[in-house]
Amino acid sequence: MTTTTVPRRPRRKVEGIYYAFLVPSLLLFTLAITVPAIIGIFFSFTNSIGFGEWEIVGLINYIAMFSDPAILSSYLFTFGFAAVTVVLVNAIAFLLAVGLTAKIRLKTALRTVFVIPMVVSGIIIAYVFNFLFSNSLPAFGQATGIGVLSESILANPDLAWIGIVIVTAWQAIPGTLLIYIAGLLAVPGDVYEAADLDGASKWQQLLRITLPLVVGYVIINVLLGFKNFLNAYDVIVGLTNGGPGTATRSIPMTIVTGFTGGDYAYQMANATMFFVIVVVISLLQLRITRGRNAI
Repeated sequence: MTTTTVPRRPRRKVEGIYYAFLVPSLLLFTLAITVPAIIGIFFSFTNSIGFGEWEIVGLINYIAMFSDPAILSSYLFTFGFAAVTVVLVNAIAFLLAVGLTAKIRLKTALRTVFVIPMVVSGIIIAYVFNFLFSNSLPAFGQATGIGVLSESILANPDLAWIGIVIVTAWQAIPGTLLIYIAGLLAVPGDVYEAADLDGASKWQQLLRITLPLVVGYVIINVLLGFKNFLNAYDVIVGLTNGGPGTATRSIPMTIVTGFTGGDYAYQMANATMFFVIVVVISLLQLRITRGRNAI
């Protein structure tokens, strides 16, 4: 009985140019992100205020978080804001994508106009809308006698979050819109032709053909949007700076404020917990999208 040996494939030699690009990037990433993150997680188990002497206190910081009303309110606001915004953004972006992929004139120019907010800095957008909400709209409301608009919603603890949702959605819709346009353009035109021959209305085609075929894009946009909105910071700073009081203070704002206010270790525990939550959402996104062939 003769045995055949499978010839080994020659090992591909890695050229030095790859290491020249990889090593500096990996080194910078490790020094700028990985090492500070590990140091921060370590200090979350201490009573450090950011400088001076410190002692290891174990899980005291993590336990205290669950009874801290400031921490709990920031989590409640952030997750509520992210949930409302992701629904609003995806609903508007999807409807716009359907319109901008239809047979209309100047749709290329309209697509360009709709993506302009995507290239403008969030803090600039926030300051512009701050002026509109605080000056222009109240002046218009007083001139027309519309009581709802006569006062700035940013000064109302119960309504300030609405302004943040509007501005965040205005900036986030273009990116979501582009993904939906890509998804709609990937749907074969023959499907709609067959639906027309069967007498299906446009509304029936939207619900029974378009939505099922682009559901992968919907899931991706929802998960990406929710994860990004959890990190909202610059828009909130420019609009309300977390106010009135702490009504619109997000988790990132709470963490940064604690760093500058002597609660370094405590807020580092908060940051670690927030990091774990974002990682879990990211893993969920990867698991869901891995089984999707939409993109």
